[in-house]
Amino acid sequence: MKAAVVRDFTAPLTIEDRPVPEPAPHQVLVRIEASGLCHTDIHAARGDWPVKPSPPFVPGHEGVGVVERAGALVRHVQVGDRVAIPWLADACGRCDHCVTGWETLCLQQHNSGYSVDGAYAQYALAHGDYVVPVPDGVDPMDAAPLSCAGVTTYKAVKVADAGPGSRVLVSGIGGLGHLALQYARILGAETVAVDVTDAKLELARELGADHVIDARRQDVAAEVQKLGGADAAISLAVSNESFAAAYAALRRGGTLVLVALPADGELEIPVFDTVLNGTKVVGSIVGTRQDLAEVFRLHALGRTRVIRETRRLEDVNTCFDQVLAGEVSARLVFDLR
Repeated sequence: MKAAVVRDFTAPLTIEDRPVPEPAPHQVLVRIEASGLCHTDIHAARGDWPVKPSPPFVPGHEGVGVVERAGALVRHVQVGDRVAIPWLADACGRCDHCVTGWETLCLQQHNSGYSVDGAYAQYALAHGDYVVPVPDGVDPMDAAPLSCAGVTTYKAVKVADAGPGSRVLVSGIGGLGHLALQYARILGAETVAVDVTDAKLELARELGADHVIDARRQDVAAEVQKLGGADAAISLAVSNESFAAAYAALRRGGTLVLVALPADGELEIPVFDTVLNGTKVVGSIVGTRQDLAEVFRLHALGRTRVIRETRRLEDVNTCFDQVLAGEVSARLVFDLR
């Protein structure tokens, strides 16, 4: 099989021929149809974060494909099923986080394309209990971005406690933000979209944002405060400045939900204002298997649109450059069919 491999944090990925792996008793072998490109893949390939993956490894945690083989202990899915391989490759299933619906906080978890090989390949192994079935009628090219960009922002909107009558700011209308905007609207929130490119601002308008702010020319916090302030701000732009602007845009009692992970990400929080205003600052990391099942169901019902562009896996390094340069409309998806 062909696979894109990280062998060195300072070198481009290489396209290699590898043997098709054999599934263990608890695993499935998935023939990958589509694999989304998440900014996390770029951080992984460059070793940006404090906890680094160990080269050589195959990135990718937005893999969608068909189960070709299943180990003897697999009961959750069958050969022939279409499944998604998300960021949460597996967890212990026994700790307090796992048993209370927060499996994504498990200290013993493994992550696809980071601590175990991921979906930048024609075949991938996955834990049979942690893949998520893709409903009939959902295009695998849509399902791939939904497996991370979708479930991550869906969870963030939940964490933000968005609902009818609330005002939600979405900072960064890209691969994640264009979906966060849609989920906030599904829940009945008044939406404020913020970005710094004309194409993304136009996309926000097309997707029905109630207010659109160009952070290049407008003071984000001042504009949102004119509306009454944001009940919640979801920070998806990889920028410390955007974090500060989102925080300042909150109304009293508002919640800042941090999602984006710049390599040098920092947010200076004024203690006095935070206490007096009852401000909450929380982190939100992807979502559970149940969250992803809900994301797929919403998409199958026609409630969301995935804005994406198709690429070939052989062009992975060029694709990384395009993402970093902000030249992509929303999400890039490798078509491996």
